[in-house]
Amino acid sequence: MSVATETHARRRSAWRSTRRSALAQLTITEFRLFTREPLVLFWGIIFPLLLLVILGLIPAFKDTHAGYGGLTVLDAYVPILIVMMLALLSLVAMPTVLAGYREQGILRRLQTTPAGAARVLGAQLLVNFGSAVVMVAAILLVGRLAFGVPFPLAPGVWLVIALLATAGLLSLGLFIAAVAPSGRAASAIGAILFYPLMFFSGLWLPIPSMPAVLQHISHATPLGAAWESFQNAALGHWPPALALLTMAGYAVVFGLAAARLFRWE
Repeated sequence: MSVATETHARRRSAWRSTRRSALAQLTITEFRLFTREPLVLFWGIIFPLLLLVILGLIPAFKDTHAGYGGLTVLDAYVPILIVMMLALLSLVAMPTVLAGYREQGILRRLQTTPAGAARVLGAQLLVNFGSAVVMVAAILLVGRLAFGVPFPLAPGVWLVIALLATAGLLSLGLFIAAVAPSGRAASAIGAILFYPLMFFSGLWLPIPSMPAVLQHISHATPLGAAWESFQNAALGHWPPALALLTMAGYAVVFGLAAARLFRWE
């Protein structure tokens, strides 16, 4: 290897190390900012656990339901609480932060630094994904230890579903951040999407109890497809291919749209 080639290789290695270090620092900073947001912590983390405890103390939720394949109502509500937490983090918290950064000119200023504005996206995704992993584990453990909610009979399938659901919702959140002109607008768009999506996840009316038309609409939404898939995995079955394709489709379509439309300033 020539001296010039070796020098070039060392520079590239140092450059990559600097960029990895920048991503790590940004991730730590974003995590600290995340933990300082009381509303995000409450609605995205504390509220789903609190709701789980409240539902677990209601005797009617311990009864089995024919539409849930013999599972109790509480067993069926655990995945609903999980997708609710994922939706809050992905559709409300993350887009509001990213659109606010663009509105305040933070992304534009970061583009002139070695860190680069793109790493803010990476740091946000890592923080929200890490928070989602912790909270999913917390919901499953509290449900199991406090109320006897069984773990999924097909844990590997359940994990694949969780990853697809998270990818679909995070992509939708990035799309909101891409098109929203301000942090306030991103928060409003996320909230407008959140409530109908939660309806079609079965939060207020169980999906098996919905009219046929609403069931078909539910299965075409990311949260409805996620609940249907989680339900099958909880019973030890592989979910319908259409439900998996629905979640994957949201991830691909909105991920590509977000990448194409995202503006740094």
